[in-house]
Amino acid sequence: MMTLKEKAGKIRQILSTAYPDVKTQLDFRSPFQLLVATQLSAQCTDKQVNQVTPVLFDRLSSPQDFARADTETIENLIHSTGFYHNKARNIKRCSEMLINRFQGRVPDTIEELVQLPGVGRKTANVVLGAAFGKPGIVVDTHVIRISRRLGLTQNQNPEKIELDLMVLIPERSWNAFCQRLIYFGREICRARKPGCPSCPLPHLCPSAVENAGA
Repeated sequence: MMTLKEKAGKIRQILSTAYPDVKTQLDFRSPFQLLVATQLSAQCTDKQVNQVTPVLFDRLSSPQDFARADTETIENLIHSTGFYHNKARNIKRCSEMLINRFQGRVPDTIEELVQLPGVGRKTANVVLGAAFGKPGIVVDTHVIRISRRLGLTQNQNPEKIELDLMVLIPERSWNAFCQRLIYFGREICRARKPGCPSCPLPHLCPSAVENAGA
């Protein structure tokens, strides 16, 4: 019987072969742009966010611009990403805090990032990994679903799943592993209709075994 850590290692190797080059699918040119784009991606696809941000960042390109803008202007620019009232309010407040507490710069530690309005650990880890090259476990809906299906965690709470994966995955691979789970979740291990016949991991997946015996 292989240990859970050994199983995680085999999953990591297979996914690294299937998805050798991975990165965030959000378009950005600065840590601040990535921070805003990631906030917009809540309950919205990366594709839709990437359609909105070129116009948004052409109008408002810095924390100072967002802090000066009225909330209605921001809402109109991000309307199609959904939940635009809350997102606009949080992005404006986030920009104000960046100016007042961080000299207008996006901080590069998770402890400071999660102090920003509208920024949870998922958003913070996206920014740490993609903008600053620092290791972080990004726990989005794909990572939650697939980690549980593969038996890498029994938890449902994102922070507990983050801690579970930290133990199983080498720190140097945290960013890439989560990105590979996201690619895998979009392409094969979908929420409603997982593509088990195309999956490279059936021998390591309890859910596949259960489905095969059903």
